[in-house]
Amino acid sequence: MHHLGQTRSAIRAGHLLQTPDTFVRAPLPGMVAATAVVHVGPALGAKFTQYTAELEAGGALGPSQAQRFVYVLEGEMEGGGRRLGPDHYIFAPQDAPAWTSPQGAGAVWTSPQGARLAVIEKIYQPLAGSPAPAAFTGDESAVAPQALLDDPAIQVRRLLPDDTAFDFAVNTMTYDPGASLPMVEMHVMEHGLLMLAGEGIYRLGDCWYPVAAGDFIWMAPYCPQWFGALGKQPAKYLIYKDWNRHPLA
Repeated sequence: MHHLGQTRSAIRAGHLLQTPDTFVRAPLPGMVAATAVVHVGPALGAKFTQYTAELEAGGALGPSQAQRFVYVLEGEMEGGGRRLGPDHYIFAPQDAPAWTSPQGAGAVWTSPQGARLAVIEKIYQPLAGSPAPAAFTGDESAVAPQALLDDPAIQVRRLLPDDTAFDFAVNTMTYDPGASLPMVEMHVMEHGLLMLAGEGIYRLGDCWYPVAAGDFIWMAPYCPQWFGALGKQPAKYLIYKDWNRHPLA
């Protein structure tokens, strides 16, 4: 028995907390020398899929029929003559013939020595008058942080452009020790959240959970949510939300 069957992982109506001790790894179709920990997807009612991909040397994700956002957690990815390390990211549009580099047509991103990736995939919702977004790469450190509601203790970095062509947003949020959200939020957007550093307390629905780096959280629309950072180092997470589309779309 593993700690007599105990875990911090939990699933309730409207939310999921998945901790690393409960991760199950399996390859997805098209992967090369790689496995995935699928955190959330349509099986749970989500309108997107998020997983952590673990690549061996020479590993690759393969093509996708959906939009794909990839954030490098560890290691490097190589494509089109470029190498991207931790905290770099890649956006690839839907229906691309392969997962290609914007710097070289047909250049597939692979990992030269192995990598861990946070991967988000979502079927694109077109918007009249807005062309579909193109592929690009980015570096989180090059994105200017913005204080959340003028609170300098919470810094937000928007990793996707503030453009209606994009139907979802991905941000990082960094909290000084002791900082917390100023309100309990309830809204129509759903979230996928991966803890990158530090620890804290998350309220989800009517439950309060201790969370730490490596944990994943899914929040359904209208799930009450609140976070406060604890410990002696900043807490940081990567967070997805659907964005820029009417609820009836």
